[in-house]
Amino acid sequence: MKLVKKTSEYTIYLKNNGRHAVKSGSGYVNGEEKAKILLAEGLIKLTEPKPAEEAPAEEEAPAEEAAEDAAE
Repeated sequence: MKLVKKTSEYTIYLKNNGRHAVKSGSGYVNGEEKAKILLAEGLIKLTEPKPAEEAPAEEEAPAEEAAEDAAE
């Protein structure tokens, strides 16, 4: 691991696989706290999650046509 940045609160390393490790005085930091630290240091960018896609209209159309055919 290569040292990226050292502060009084934590040390940031770059691992060989390209990921970051954040170590504080009490051990390694993970999860949202790690993401906040890396984001504040400008080492990562967070993206917005993609919105869930609704069912395509194509799937609804055959059901409607079948209902119209049955009614005739």
